[in-house]
This record gives sequence, structure tokens and C-alpha cells, in this order.
Amino acid sequence: MTNNYQRIYHKLFNFYGPQNWWPADTTFEMMIGAILVQNTNWRNVEKALMNVKPYLTPERMEKLTTEELAQLIRSSGFFNIKAKRIKAFLKWFKTYDYDIATIKKLDKQTRRNELLSINGIGRETADVMLLYAFDQPMFVVDAYARRIFYRLGFNMPSAYDNFREQVEEAVPGSLQLFNEFHALLVEHAKVYCQKMPICEGCPLLEICEQR
Repeated sequence: MTNNYQRIYHKLFNFYGPQNWWPADTTFEMMIGAILVQNTNWRNVEKALMNVKPYLTPERMEKLTTEELAQLIRSSGFFNIKAKRIKAFLKWFKTYDYDIATIKKLDKQTRRNELLSINGIGRETADVMLLYAFDQPMFVVDAYARRIFYRLGFNMPSAYDNFREQVEEAVPGSLQLFNEFHALLVEHAKVYCQKMPICEGCPLLEICEQR
């Protein structure tokens, strides 16, 4: 099983190359993007981030009203809900004086539990933040990973954490590996393993059951 996961990673990496994720100028922008991308595509997030660019520090964003923030991120969809989620996240972040280095000193489970306690931060969003902002090696389980692993022939657990733990146990992963693995799966789902798959030319075709 371990070799199968590693084969997938290496085939994708050799095909697509390093992805340099997460696309953001600052760690704070990365975390805001992780909330904005919920239930939408990255193109819509980019528009929202462009609108909110003048306020992309926690101190400036905190001064916006929820209504003002909602209008700025309108293109991301569910903007009223996401504005409230960002405000809830900022409230938590402020308890650490917006200091990422301090949060990194917390143990892994404490960090994850605290993120999950924030209104609107689920497992996937929390793990994306842990991976890309707080330097914690995590396998992010998203809809793309589920789709690709299923089509390849893996019978993965339906529960999020069971899926994540199975991959993490099978792949002795560094931070860089899990960073790339998530980004590569996202790229592959966009290019080949779409809702209607494009199998011709797919770098995983020889190991795929095409379910």
C-alpha cells in the first residue's frame, strides 16, 4: 500500500513538477484564502482577494465591519457566511496577538482542536492551515483526493480523519512532500481527473482502475 501512495506522488510530481503552493504573498493571505475557497473555485477566490487586498493584514481586516468585508469578498460566494467565519477566525488569531510563531509552538493536536473550535473552520480548512501556515505535515482530504483515489481503485475510509491517517501512516511524509502532494492532486483533478475524466494522456493511467 505504501508503495502505491508513493508511486502516485512520484508520477504526479514527475509529470507536473513542483507546484509552489499555497498561492499567496503572505501567510495571513493564505489563511484567508483557505476560508474563501470553501465551496467555490480558485478563480472566484482570486477576485475576492484582489478586492480585499488593501486590508490583507489582520489589524486592518479586523477594523472592517462584517457587512463591509462581505461586500469585498462577494465573488467567493456565500459571502455573508464567509465574512462571519473570517471574523470568527480573526477573533481567535488575536488571542495570539496575530503571531504565527507563537501558534507554531503549540502541539499539533492543540493547534488542530483550536482551529476546529472556530465557527466555520472544518477539518479540511483546518488541515490546509496547519499544512501551509503552521508547518505541520498533514494530508489534506478534499473532494479531489477522494475522486482520484476512488478512480485509481482505493477503497478509502469515508470518515475524514480515517482517510487522512491512512495516507499519513503509509507515506513517511515531510512537510514539503505533503505540501506538494495536496497541490499535485488538485492540479491533476483540474487537468485530467475532472468530473468527466480525460483518461488519454493521464500520467496515472497505467495504475488506474478507471472506476
